[in-house]
Amino acid sequence: MKVIILGGSGELGTILSRAFHRAGQEVVAISRGAVQTPWRSLQWDAATHGAWSAELDGADVVINLAGRNVNCRYNPGNRQQIMQSRVVTTRLAGEAVAAASCPPRVWLQASTATIYAHRYDAANDEAGGIIGGAEADLPDSWRFSLDVAQAWERELDNAATPDTRKVKMRTAMVMSPQRGGVFDTLLSLVRLGLGGKAGDGRQYISWLHSADFVQAIQWLIDHDEIDDVINIASPNPLPNAEFMRHLRAAWGIPIGLPATRWMLEVGAFVMRSETELILKSRRVVPGILAERGFRFQFPSWPEAAHDLCRRRLEG
Repeated sequence: MKVIILGGSGELGTILSRAFHRAGQEVVAISRGAVQTPWRSLQWDAATHGAWSAELDGADVVINLAGRNVNCRYNPGNRQQIMQSRVVTTRLAGEAVAAASCPPRVWLQASTATIYAHRYDAANDEAGGIIGGAEADLPDSWRFSLDVAQAWERELDNAATPDTRKVKMRTAMVMSPQRGGVFDTLLSLVRLGLGGKAGDGRQYISWLHSADFVQAIQWLIDHDEIDDVINIASPNPLPNAEFMRHLRAAWGIPIGLPATRWMLEVGAFVMRSETELILKSRRVVPGILAERGFRFQFPSWPEAAHDLCRRRLEG
């Protein structure tokens, strides 16, 4: 099987490339920077077609994870880069698939669980989930994230690729023991004694162990009947306060200082980030995966946190 991964040098792209390579598949990771890897890597400018486009002709799977990191301040320049890096690369992928004489049989397109409404009352699945945007007094930065998610998915819908199955992957935060990811950030707070609840701690965190992310991707490749939207998340999201308590327990630190909303605003400004990443309630569940019998290796956070901490200690 030949797998093309756009955005292949990012955290998730690296996780998938390594997993497919170890499984004996042909992997071509396409990214903006030059990267030395055991699998094939090609550069692109993420704005135009080039040699990378021809790689999709005859490939079995294309996975598009390309997009600027959202862990930044949402100033005008960064907003433009965040939006364009997703919309343009998705358009380019669609054009390359459409031009292929032997197009990939499946296109897995990154999206985000952030597209759903901020809510505490019930979980968002694919069937009854509420798309965000109608909430009263929605912060501007939150509305921008929704606009990006919807534009991202709309570009996939607009791609004329009748011979290629298309899947929108609304993925929760993927927890990996690798450095530089979201788990690394949360664990750093715990190790500094700052891993208490954020705000009132009621906001839900939807998460996914990286091992289950890899298995879910393979499952989507294998199940030809799955198309359109799928939530890729653990079946057990939980409130921020509980999430952080279990992470502290897994690392062996009983106490974590809480952070009020104003403290988070100051901290986000200093760290050049946005509080939406912490304060928005993402209560998302994998309706289709659960209904179709997908088995999570780590369905609950306490077990996942212990495994991730163990892997981190082992290096």
